[in-house]
Amino acid sequence: MPSTLFSLLLLFLLLPFSTLSHLFYPPDDYLINCGSSAASTLVDHRHFSGDLSTHHHHRSPFSPPPHALSLQNNNPLPNSPPIYHTARVFTSPARYTFPVSDKGTHIVRLHFHPFTTPNLDLGLAQFHVLLNAHVALSNFTRLLSDATNPSIVEYLIWVDAEKLEIVFVPNKDSRLAFVNAIEVISAPKDLVPDTAQYLSSSKLEKFEGLNKQALEVVYRVTVGGVKVTPFNDSLWRTWVPDDGFFRPSVGSEKLYFGGRINYHVGGASREVGPDNVYNSARLIRSKNDSVPNVNMTWVFPVVGGYKYLVRLHFCDIASISVGLLYFNVYVNGNLAYEDLDLSYVTNSLASPFYADFVVDGGDGALSVGVGPSKSSMPHVIDGILNAVEVMKLNNSRSSLDGEVCADLVMKSWSTRNNTGMLFTLVAAVCIVLSLSIVIRRRLIGSRESVSWSRLPVNLSDDSVKN
Repeated sequence: MPSTLFSLLLLFLLLPFSTLSHLFYPPDDYLINCGSSAASTLVDHRHFSGDLSTHHHHRSPFSPPPHALSLQNNNPLPNSPPIYHTARVFTSPARYTFPVSDKGTHIVRLHFHPFTTPNLDLGLAQFHVLLNAHVALSNFTRLLSDATNPSIVEYLIWVDAEKLEIVFVPNKDSRLAFVNAIEVISAPKDLVPDTAQYLSSSKLEKFEGLNKQALEVVYRVTVGGVKVTPFNDSLWRTWVPDDGFFRPSVGSEKLYFGGRINYHVGGASREVGPDNVYNSARLIRSKNDSVPNVNMTWVFPVVGGYKYLVRLHFCDIASISVGLLYFNVYVNGNLAYEDLDLSYVTNSLASPFYADFVVDGGDGALSVGVGPSKSSMPHVIDGILNAVEVMKLNNSRSSLDGEVCADLVMKSWSTRNNTGMLFTLVAAVCIVLSLSIVIRRRLIGSRESVSWSRLPVNLSDDSVKN
């Protein structure tokens, strides 16, 4: 009995260390509750420091500009996180500067939740956001009309300087910008590799310099599973279910795996994808002597004119043995993998693997397909997919939203201000000239009145003649 108690105690003591070994501790970790002087704790146990506080764990990243306001939401939605109870409001360009100790890819999340006060409606805001000379948002309004759900936009930004700057520039019409919360976090070194495969209808070639691109996370989808919240993700991400993107197909099924995910060196890490993403999937299963003629397809609406990173997550949680699962993978209808054998890549079952493909946005939709290959076999699994991520790459103008570069955004604001000053000066000059003309005429009139006087208006022609 004592030995049993000792074993249980030992297990209890070792469990937290085992759990802690799976956590990620970013060197740069800024969590800012904008417009607040108090710290806030979310349900995922993260602490957001108020940007009005003088007791930051790090050097304060923000000095309020003259036109920055702190706004309090006196009627927050029930159970809404405290970071959405306040906002920092700008009527002119404002800058947050974050010191960077760990150069490389950083995760930037911006939180927006418009609310209304007696004097201000944040839903009317329209503005630009710049991230280290990249245009992240241009004339941003698309997510502000929904006052019930906060909007979170996420970016992966390469930082090779000693600071990361986030600039908010109000639009000339609204002259209003705001933000509720900001996250700036060092990304794990394996999160964004240097290379990927560029896939088009005519070729498959290497795409280099991927990690130097600015990336906007457009979709992060868990396939066949339930929503994964930041509480269950070591990088505090949210993965939404795939039901809204999956094209229903007869012959596919969902699967949940209750066993252990076998992470291995060289494959996907927990930071690339958490256990809760890899333990669910959609799959194609052969139930007789033939291979099903079935394809699983997912369609993701996107903005055309950009390249996109499509990251596909695989983990064979369904096969009874290695060497039985072979299938094809398609992106935008083009063959990305032929006869993919996950056991050859991972050398074990339930071991995660991911593949990156860069594709063109085309006509505004991306598609991912999985189906049997010529090597697929009956009575086994003939296709599987666990998760999909879609990220937009910056265009040639270093923009993720439109054709205007960061310099022009700032110059347009300066031009507007200079134009306003010019109009003011012109108006002042015009007033001075008008006054000088009036005064001059009065002076001239006073001099001439000594030798000349107007005729009485009531005199008749005859009286004049006389």
